[in-house]
Amino acid sequence: MTDPAIHIRPATEEDVPLILGFIRELAIYEKAESEVVATEAHIRNSLFGANAVPRALICRVGEVDAGFAVYFFNYSTWQGRRGLYLEDLYVSPAHRHAGAGKAMLRHLARVAVANGCGRFEWSVLDWNEPAIRFYRSIGAVPLDEWVRYRLTGDALAQFAAGSE
Repeated sequence: MTDPAIHIRPATEEDVPLILGFIRELAIYEKAESEVVATEAHIRNSLFGANAVPRALICRVGEVDAGFAVYFFNYSTWQGRRGLYLEDLYVSPAHRHAGAGKAMLRHLARVAVANGCGRFEWSVLDWNEPAIRFYRSIGAVPLDEWVRYRLTGDALAQFAAGSE
């Protein structure tokens, strides 16, 4: 069971400034602060707009907003069912080791099971040893044989235009 001092709820549009603050904290932790280009308008539209696909959670420890998670459903052709992909999970440093991260992961695992998902996946930076140890402790396994690729910015635009 979740610690009664930990409360997880779906994010609302009123949480947009809070979510963007957590995104910036996460980017600082991941040494990528300069890569955050999201604004409140981006977050509002992408999480709460008419065609929003991702969903967000807010985690409180006691009376303090302590973290957030953003996730969406994807699809596995091999399983013939959807999966849950965790895009980001972040707990502010002052609230780590209180069980908030584990509570959010368990909450999301329950969402995955309730929605008939065949898997629950996420990515972690290879240098984030505390997170890797934690993920292994709950039974998660790394997918070492898979290499993630990304197109972004000019490379994405050039490829889409056929001018790579």
